[in-house]
Amino acid sequence: MMEQPGHRSMNTIASTRIMTDQDLAGLGLQCVAYVKRIQIGGGNAYSIHAADGTEIAIMVNRDIAFATIREHDMEAVSAH
Repeated sequence: MMEQPGHRSMNTIASTRIMTDQDLAGLGLQCVAYVKRIQIGGGNAYSIHAADGTEIAIMVNRDIAFATIREHDMEAVSAH
């Protein structure tokens, strides 16, 4: 069976590796930060991390976390 352009075969998908925080940082992602929902004291909070996984800050509101990242001239992404 021929692979169509733009489509991945099952072998391609299976061979995709998960990138570590250090891998992402090595790609020059110093200007990227991600937001991750965490639990603190029984409630939700949002931690901001550099691409290498270093925690930068914790915010009580997701929108404020993203605004804080943008305020520091960084690109924000969400982590699940």
